[in-house]
Amino acid sequence: MDSTRIIQQEAAMIYPEVVRHYRWLHQHPELSYRERETAAYITAFLDSEEIPYRSGIGGYGIMARVTGEKGTEAGLVSPQAAVVTQQKKEEGRCIAFVADMDALPVQEENRVEYRSVNDGVMHACGHDAQAASMMGAVKMVHALRSHFAGTALFIFQPGEEQSPGGADLMLKDGLFCDYTPAFVVKQHAYIDLPAGMVGFQTGTIMASADEVHIRVKGQGGHGALPHQLNDTVLAASQVVVAMQQLVSRRRDPFNPMVLSFGRFIANGATNVIPGEVILAGSMRCMHEEERYRMLQLIPQIAESTANAYGCTCETALPEGYPSVVSDLKITEETRSRAIAYLGGDRVSAFPQRMTADDFGFFTQYYPCCYYRFGVAGVDRKPGALHSGTFLIDEKSLRTSSGLFAFITLNSLK
Repeated sequence: MDSTRIIQQEAAMIYPEVVRHYRWLHQHPELSYRERETAAYITAFLDSEEIPYRSGIGGYGIMARVTGEKGTEAGLVSPQAAVVTQQKKEEGRCIAFVADMDALPVQEENRVEYRSVNDGVMHACGHDAQAASMMGAVKMVHALRSHFAGTALFIFQPGEEQSPGGADLMLKDGLFCDYTPAFVVKQHAYIDLPAGMVGFQTGTIMASADEVHIRVKGQGGHGALPHQLNDTVLAASQVVVAMQQLVSRRRDPFNPMVLSFGRFIANGATNVIPGEVILAGSMRCMHEEERYRMLQLIPQIAESTANAYGCTCETALPEGYPSVVSDLKITEETRSRAIAYLGGDRVSAFPQRMTADDFGFFTQYYPCCYYRFGVAGVDRKPGALHSGTFLIDEKSLRTSSGLFAFITLNSLK
């Protein structure tokens, strides 16, 4: 079987349908953990294609299943061997693919006919493209199920953009209670590569992400009488500075880390020192042991710094996302399949960076590969991620849907 030619033909035929799915999803974005209509649209599609699935996993999560039928066609298996063959098929290799469904609280600025109809909500990260691509892939794989043996799982995941993370919720809700995937693959839109290209990287490719919430309290009062109060604004400012010194002086310099504060709320006035200041930030680490060591140090340093100015301090560190690790063996195998399908000149690399993805929960338990597919157009940049001008080149959808199908057929021979 020339799987490259077959998948390329299938991808070309199904491409207009994938574009329709993408445009519907882009036009009807939903925030994390509210993906009710998105899930309904995807399950209606699966029903129409008669593809089995489970829904309501960890919220609005969906897992579609395609079981290969190679070697079980009528006339190829004797009646006496049918039971044994069925058992082998059920016990055969299993692989899994993941696509996100949630959108962001961003106002769309693009002037296209399929722009968001939900005010202040937009697919500004490419999750609409991911979900549409996987809808095309599962349809192709289902149509070609006689060409392989084993099971391919297609996971439509909610809540990637917001803690606690849909990946974690789905895993805790028994996502793989009936299966043990040999590996899990996820692809993500990438604005730094043109449509038709993909990029790979191995090892720890993205950082962990933990939110840091600090509340500094003291006796507020008149700004002209600092000796009669506790200056919470000054104390909170020193806490922010101390956090930066934590990064520079207490961190192992061989382990990258970023600690940034984007919220500093001191609701006073020109002559009023408030009794409370609120800080909120994010810590990113590329090393899990270093991550947990820093999470222990943050409340200690914040409290001691606030105390030095006569204030008290409360720190909350909700559980965040672990770092994303692309397994060397699985990533190299996936990369070689991408070269076989697309050609070596269309397969590139991408750099490590301190952004995060809750796919890290999958990489803690299973060999995984996280790669990126280019969405930039020849004449138009897609706009920055998480911005109101983000918009993919739809030609990228042919590559992203076809490659998932190609990986399936060549991993479940």
